[in-house]
Amino acid sequence: MSNAANNSPDEKKAGASFSRFAQALSQWAGRPLTFALACVLLVGWALSGPFFHFNDTWQLVINTSTTIITFLMVFLIQSTQNRDTDALHIKIDELLRTTHHAHRVLMGLDDMGSEELQKLRKTYEEMGEENNATEGSPQKVANREEQQERNPGD
Repeated sequence: MSNAANNSPDEKKAGASFSRFAQALSQWAGRPLTFALACVLLVGWALSGPFFHFNDTWQLVINTSTTIITFLMVFLIQSTQNRDTDALHIKIDELLRTTHHAHRVLMGLDDMGSEELQKLRKTYEEMGEENNATEGSPQKVANREEQQERNPGD
């Protein structure tokens, strides 16, 4: 979880600015035109090899350039991924919150350990298998579980 509540106003402003910058740059970087431009630059570099006699400096240009770009893109991608993941979690939490038959345990998945998540995954796989075997809808499975919770002896 983030420490957004503990940040100063300047840190929040800088974070929001970086988030907007990262989002815009990732949108630009993911376009086909950007990929084509990178390919053109790479071909141009390769074609310039004979002019520079394929020397060490010529090789160093591409190595340094790609290393710097890769290094910066890692942070850009991570920032964008964090933002998208947070937005997705909020949307899913809202859907779970408003769904009558949703299991309340699902609201706290982020706080569960790996073993707990694996057990829960297994439970849902079993529900899916049961659902396929009985051709019941997820709603019917939820209804049966609700009945079992109300009447544990049945």
